[in-house]
Amino acid sequence: MIVIALTLLSTGCTSWQDYVHNGFKVGPNYREPCTATAANWIDTGNPHINNAAPNDAAWWQAMNDPVLNALISTAYHQNLTLRIAGWRIMEARAQRNIAAGNLFPQTQQADGSYTRVNASPNNPIAATPFNYDNWQVGTNLAWELDFWGRFRRAVEAANATLDASIENYDDVLVLLLAEVAQRYADVRTAEQRLEYARQNVQIQRDGLNLAVTKYTNGATTRLDVTQGESALAQIEAAIPLLESQRRQAMNQLCTLLGTPPQDIVAVLNGRQPIPSTPPEVALGIPADLLRRRPDIRRAEREVAAQSARIGIATSELYPHFSITGTIYLDAGNFKDLFSSNSVGGGIGPSFNWNVLNYGRLVNGIRVEDAKFQQTALIYQNLVLQANAEVENAVIHFLNTQQQVKYLTTSTRAAEQSVALVRSQYDAGKTDFNRVLIVEQALTQQQDQLALSEGAVVTSFVDIYKSLGGGWQIRLDNAAQQNAAAIPQPPALTPAPTP
Repeated sequence: MIVIALTLLSTGCTSWQDYVHNGFKVGPNYREPCTATAANWIDTGNPHINNAAPNDAAWWQAMNDPVLNALISTAYHQNLTLRIAGWRIMEARAQRNIAAGNLFPQTQQADGSYTRVNASPNNPIAATPFNYDNWQVGTNLAWELDFWGRFRRAVEAANATLDASIENYDDVLVLLLAEVAQRYADVRTAEQRLEYARQNVQIQRDGLNLAVTKYTNGATTRLDVTQGESALAQIEAAIPLLESQRRQAMNQLCTLLGTPPQDIVAVLNGRQPIPSTPPEVALGIPADLLRRRPDIRRAEREVAAQSARIGIATSELYPHFSITGTIYLDAGNFKDLFSSNSVGGGIGPSFNWNVLNYGRLVNGIRVEDAKFQQTALIYQNLVLQANAEVENAVIHFLNTQQQVKYLTTSTRAAEQSVALVRSQYDAGKTDFNRVLIVEQALTQQQDQLALSEGAVVTSFVDIYKSLGGGWQIRLDNAAQQNAAAIPQPPALTPAPTP
């Protein structure tokens, strides 16, 4: 039988040389798929882009916002999605231990029985009717030898799956930290927009009062008053929407922090400005994404796991050799059960071989190989997408910085224009339409400025999310100690644990 199996090795999916080279395991040994990465970033050479290795273990600290630092620390310790990812690691570790256990005797059972036999008078075996008891206690053992590496390949697959679950945890952590920072930026952006809106309500109210005064004195028509009332109401109508957006961002923050939605104004330390970002970012080189991004590392481990499954499927082409044995105690009376004369048993080799399978086994190998090709392509495509995500975040960061610069200049000019046009209207040198146009322009410019400042923060966060930064805090005890040393906001109420 072994000779036939070895003959199959010389003509089958795995050659004898590969079988020996692979450590007496059929199926392919894993090799990491080749990937295409750019040599440099598109914006390399821009003064705001640094090709040095990024210090992304705690990238959010570059914004120097103690409240954000505290929120990040709280989310890291309390977020429920991250806890789920942690328990998936525990599940994968247990599955790996199950796979490793199959390297040892797969069946180890103890059993026992008691039987009361009443023989039939018509039983041809018994000359006369008789009755007897039978007591039996024993163990069974079956050990399939890992001759073709089926169980070792299963351990390989389980190890790679365990690695993938750890990388998945890190990926969830990267997304969590970025999401907290983005929702925090949304809150601060909404607050800044609200501040501008309330300022413009007062500006519009002052303009309306001026129009009412001039109308009362007969210096203008009621049209100026109605236009002023309309403009004032329009600005006031924007405030409830902005307050809703602010509340929704706070509720999302609560969920990320692992707490029920609640009033977190005290946690956010009241109204604070939109966080400021450093003028430049360090990106390293595109090839670094292969080791920095957890989702890419997870995809690579999934390819490795699937490669091992090809070997598992290939092993089904060959016979399975086992050693089986039993040892038992058998007696008619319980008092004799544990005597030396009651011992019985047997041991010996056996095999089973799936023959006449009508191509099912070969096609099973093809199925696993097709899955391997899919996972390899998914991995390669993910590398390309990661490269594009960084490029998109970088260009957005660079351009929104320029946009903020121009909008800041525009807003300052608009503020001066409001003062000038109001004095001209008060002196009768211009009409109220000009006043409304200038005031509305200021409203739009300030709102766009707040949105652009928030976009700078969001794009900055996107850069480090696309670089895969932040998961390192799981490994860096010093970073955790620094996070613990950050002044903490008032405590939140965590979600109840069942």
